[in-house]
Amino acid sequence: MNENKEYVSRCDELGNIHISEEVLAAIAAAATLEVEGVNGLSANLGSDLAELLGKKNLAKGIHVQMEEDQVKVELSIVMDYGHTIPEIGKSIQDGVMNAIESMTGLKVSEVNVTVSGISFEKKAQ
Repeated sequence: MNENKEYVSRCDELGNIHISEEVLAAIAAAATLEVEGVNGLSANLGSDLAELLGKKNLAKGIHVQMEEDQVKVELSIVMDYGHTIPEIGKSIQDGVMNAIESMTGLKVSEVNVTVSGISFEKKAQ
């Protein structure tokens, strides 16, 4: 997500609406973190480097790209122990797809989920 690409989501007589890749990633992050059993997003090397340089990345572990007129999302999570991986994965896919499509009007072609770790700690309530 080093390039700040913009995608046209709507074009009418009033003009164009552009949505940046970072906004799509933030929507995907919020939808992912709402799923019960998701402990957090897993950072990748690019976002770790950005954080070291002082740049905050709210959607670490999420990569969004546009292919033709559809959005492709790849994300990496840490889930809580005791939950079923296929059920968590499907819930994330459904939630991310619904959130992006309802908020932007863009079509989501893929939501690929990688479980990169399991948390054995209980969250403080």
